[in-house]
Amino acid sequence: MRIAVSADERTGVADAVVDELRRRGHDPLVHGALSDDERPDWAWASERAARDVAEGRAEQGVVCCWTGTGASIAANKVAGVRAALCGDARTAEGARRWNDANVLALSLRSTSQAELEEILDAWFAAGPSEDPDDRANIDHLAEI
Repeated sequence: MRIAVSADERTGVADAVVDELRRRGHDPLVHGALSDDERPDWAWASERAARDVAEGRAEQGVVCCWTGTGASIAANKVAGVRAALCGDARTAEGARRWNDANVLALSLRSTSQAELEEILDAWFAAGPSEDPDDRANIDHLAEI
């Protein structure tokens, strides 16, 4: 799967996200500080990754900044993106299942290597719910 990845600095798990995605057989498209020729700031980097998802160049995205908050805010400004800030595996599973999140936001400050692996395990294991009420919520997002 092609996955757009951005980080505003190469600290914490920034490089580990790319390495872990590759290890799992995915094809990361890197942005921000992970790229040699892009502006690294969180708003610009997260927007680029989110646009990859919204415009079909990537199936999913992972956006990272120090807290993960700014990255998730920027990504969610792009129409069609549902970015979820996840600090643990249960939240990642729920974000995929109930929110049909297509972009994972991570904190570079507080995500350990072990948590990263658990979060990615849960993220990729879960799929969107087919429950009519859950689908109605997702459909409503397009109307907001």
